[in-house]
Amino acid sequence: MHDPRSSLGGPSRVVAGPRSRRHQGRHRRMHMLMLSLSAGSVVLGIGCVGWALMNIRAQSVPSIAYRIPSPSSPTTVTVSKGGSPTTAAVPKKPSHPSAPRSAVKVIYSKNPSEGDTLGSLSIPALGQTLPIIEGTGADDLKKGVGHFAQSVLPGQKDNCVLSGHRDTVFSELGKLKTGDRFIVQTATGTYDYQIKRIRIVHANDRTVIVPTDHAVLTVTTCYPFHFIGSAPDRYVLSADMVARK
Repeated sequence: MHDPRSSLGGPSRVVAGPRSRRHQGRHRRMHMLMLSLSAGSVVLGIGCVGWALMNIRAQSVPSIAYRIPSPSSPTTVTVSKGGSPTTAAVPKKPSHPSAPRSAVKVIYSKNPSEGDTLGSLSIPALGQTLPIIEGTGADDLKKGVGHFAQSVLPGQKDNCVLSGHRDTVFSELGKLKTGDRFIVQTATGTYDYQIKRIRIVHANDRTVIVPTDHAVLTVTTCYPFHFIGSAPDRYVLSADMVARK
């Protein structure tokens, strides 16, 4: 059979019919629609990001506006309430009452030897003034109130521990309450301590002699006061130094 393409020297051209043109037009419209949807998605995405950034900024305003003052800054802070800043006063934090006095180092000319009279302990609420003896041995406690040699001396920063018998010098110690005073007088000055805590611990409790970060006077005696024999507990009063003369 004769091939009609042979007279043209190559393959014959195919002319698109009506159905093919409709298919191409539909494809073009779908392509344009997809382009429009893509552009709309980009615009919508940019809008969402912008909205999120604006909200994050709005929520961060209170935290940015609030400033905690340093010790050298003014005692006011700016606080954002409903978008409008206001100024509020910040009270100064009170320092420990013994901090300025504890900063002054108390120096004794020499360390006392066991049995030496170190000074006196006055208890205004009981009307007593008692000698303080260096050491807590049996002979020392017969003379007065004993100073525990492994603790600091009266007036110094840390825990100064005094002990006495419950049936002699400290027989009325149970009458004291928080707020009452101990006044210690030594060659270096007069130290005023205020009772802050009263507690009862076992005789083997070592928390009585733990170090402290400020000047403290710890006064102890055996407990119960009217116990017959070797008492199992200790009556402990802790007092902070509040004045120095």
